[in-house]
Amino acid sequence: MKNIVILVSGSGTNLQRIIDTIDNGEIQNAKVSLVVADRECFGLERAKNHNIDNVLIPRGKNFSNELSKIIPENTDLIVLAGFLSILKPEFCENWVGKIINIHPALLPKFGGKGMWGYHVHSAVIEAKEKESGATVHFVTSGIDEGEAILQKSFEVTEEDTPETVAEKVHLVEYEIFPIAINKVLNNN
Repeated sequence: MKNIVILVSGSGTNLQRIIDTIDNGEIQNAKVSLVVADRECFGLERAKNHNIDNVLIPRGKNFSNELSKIIPENTDLIVLAGFLSILKPEFCENWVGKIINIHPALLPKFGGKGMWGYHVHSAVIEAKEKESGATVHFVTSGIDEGEAILQKSFEVTEEDTPETVAEKVHLVEYEIFPIAINKVLNNN
């Protein structure tokens, strides 16, 4: 059984999707062994509701050091699921190839510092992009610079707003995140 640690900052909808797809066998031979949040959020409640160990480490300059202390040695994959804090380069290097993130755009476009949530969707609309999507990628010390594991796009229309783009992105995320996790964990 492969052990997954999930880092969250918000409501935990991607966390819930991961739990559900482990339960239904879409993600094979895996369990969520720990959920870590960098702020009070509903993601912690979701973990509690599924009897998953969970920890709150307040965000700040010591976050990565505190996180290093509690990640079990037998962790096979660290998944950033709506996680908004930046991990220190040393932490990323210690777990190279074992940390993945989902980003609400088609990287390398609309990535980097400050590009999260509605900031991304607004930038997509302002740039008059014809498509957007989501990218699951490996985490490196460079923000949103790791190799893409899986991407999926959708059409952006003239009627779209940041809110409608966000809705479309969430649907894509729910589809590709479990596939990417299973691929990384089980070489599928």
